[in-house]
Amino acid sequence: MSAHVLAVCNQKGGVGKTTTTYHLARAGIRAGRWVLVVDLDPQGTLTTITAREEVPEDSVSIADVLSARAKEPLAGVLVPGVWDGLDVAPTVGENLGVVRDELVVAGAGREARLREALAPVAERYDLILIDCPPSLDQLTINALVAADGVLIVTQSKQASINGLVKLHETIEAVRRNYRPGLTIAGVLVNQHEQHTVSGQSWLEELRGAMAIIEPPVPKAVVLSDAAEASVGLDEYGSRGANRLAETFDNYLTHLEEAVR
Repeated sequence: MSAHVLAVCNQKGGVGKTTTTYHLARAGIRAGRWVLVVDLDPQGTLTTITAREEVPEDSVSIADVLSARAKEPLAGVLVPGVWDGLDVAPTVGENLGVVRDELVVAGAGREARLREALAPVAERYDLILIDCPPSLDQLTINALVAADGVLIVTQSKQASINGLVKLHETIEAVRRNYRPGLTIAGVLVNQHEQHTVSGQSWLEELRGAMAIIEPPVPKAVVLSDAAEASVGLDEYGSRGANRLAETFDNYLTHLEEAVR
């Protein structure tokens, strides 16, 4: 059986897509899955926190896989992750930004480059997580075309909610034109401030508009601290972190059922 492929998306930056991808990868490892994470954000933050060793800027990367000029096979760019069972398709330097611009003017088939690249390695993994850039560009389109399901990461704030309409339109366009089976696997509300009036108000607004994964992810510094230290929440050493680790285990179960 091929891997479940999930694209973690939102065109707005700062909502916690990369941190969410990281903790879902750890949940996959905890569940005994073989996991691949694909860093499709030119900032390369996921690579920094998930790669076992620092990836030199002159290394081959996901940019070389997607570029028509390089055509590197995906298997040739993978590096070991911080946990056994985790591999990383890295982003380093500025190469992915260059390839993003290249894709804008590329011809037919540009939207399927990532999907075609994943095909030869998909049987190795149970779960593939794609961390998308904070924009609805050709990199995000490639992620959506490659995915079985989309995890939308948002916040209980007006600015985050307003951006969801455009994202839904993009997902629908991908369904119509390239990937009829693409599903919205879930909407995850991140960095939720449950004790504020505005947080609760916008959360209820979201619940009325779409099916969100419960419970929302609370605003907790341990989420970013653990990721920056390249350790799992269950490895962090606090009761609160352990509870959050179990919450991410449940999120992953929900997502895998959604794309099964």
